[in-house]
Amino acid sequence: MRISIPNIPLPSAKNPAFVNPLADISHTDAVQRVKRFLDQGRGKGLVLTGAGVSVDSGIRAYRGTEGHYTQNPNFRPIFYGELMDTGPKGDLYRIPDWARSFIGYVPVRKAVPNPTHMYIASLQRLGLAPTLITQNVDRLHHKASPYPLTETDRRTLELHGTLHYVHCPKNHHVLERDEWQKLLASLNPRWQEIVEETRGRPVKMNPDGDVDLGEVQYDQFVVPSCGECEKNGIKGSIVKPNVVFFGETITEEVKDRSHKMIDDASSVLAMGTSLATYSAFRLIKQAVDAKKPVLILSTGPTRADGLPGVDKIEMRAGPVLEDVLQLYLNGRQGPAYDHVRHLMTKGVIKEAPQSRTPPPEASSAGS
Repeated sequence: MRISIPNIPLPSAKNPAFVNPLADISHTDAVQRVKRFLDQGRGKGLVLTGAGVSVDSGIRAYRGTEGHYTQNPNFRPIFYGELMDTGPKGDLYRIPDWARSFIGYVPVRKAVPNPTHMYIASLQRLGLAPTLITQNVDRLHHKASPYPLTETDRRTLELHGTLHYVHCPKNHHVLERDEWQKLLASLNPRWQEIVEETRGRPVKMNPDGDVDLGEVQYDQFVVPSCGECEKNGIKGSIVKPNVVFFGETITEEVKDRSHKMIDDASSVLAMGTSLATYSAFRLIKQAVDAKKPVLILSTGPTRADGLPGVDKIEMRAGPVLEDVLQLYLNGRQGPAYDHVRHLMTKGVIKEAPQSRTPPPEASSAGS
């Protein structure tokens, strides 16, 4: 079966350029339009986010404003079938992927929410958009949440999983990523040294925690099998991050929950996403088919451009949401409003590296 990387349909002779009727909207009008959209949701709005929301936390988006992969036009991610191949061919894909992720996960784990995360958390706290579906695997929405973990999990669906856990698909054993990192560090002391050497250095990283190390030899990197499987005499089991890889389908549980969240929502506000993956795009289509208002607040092309029933404001979400929230806060007092004022001061902006900065001596890591 041939699996292709999802891309955004860009203008061509058969696909004429999308003419956005809101292309020339001013910032002030955009703020007013988003506020009316949230008011229209009557406290049952849903927010759908993508990688663009986490860029200001130092995590690079896959695609730039033109819809192409930002790091390399020839970029090719690892596919699920390659990751799960139990033979030597699978090792050629899986071992480098874990080695890069071993280093790349550290800055993801340390990343903190940026202002946009806090503004979205504020929308939840004010009851304007109580529920959230995110395509991001960095858990930054969880870190920004104004609620305890149990309530956050109830309100938030990580559509493509999270990097903060790993599991063995054979018996669904789940392990916290920090424990897995410790195991990898004990088996790969030279690579742990590289992690220490890269502290404070900008490392070019993708949203899935895969770091760009350039020309590196990976053959000496050790990736253990599932400890639970070994205890039960099962050899050669494979451990993977709790994220959805290219070519992998989301679970029925996640799919059903995502559909129910759209059914229960009165409107959908999508931010920082190209909607290139069908798992996200079909949620927009579901909302449109149900005649629910849909507004995209994002830069660059999206898969939903020109879709009847979808409005699009091509602006960065953060500055617009900040001013929208100020309209709701103006002159209002009370615990929820005071909490939101506090939340809005907490976001931190960190610029994502734009050029590859390989770890020192990375090229000798496998020697």
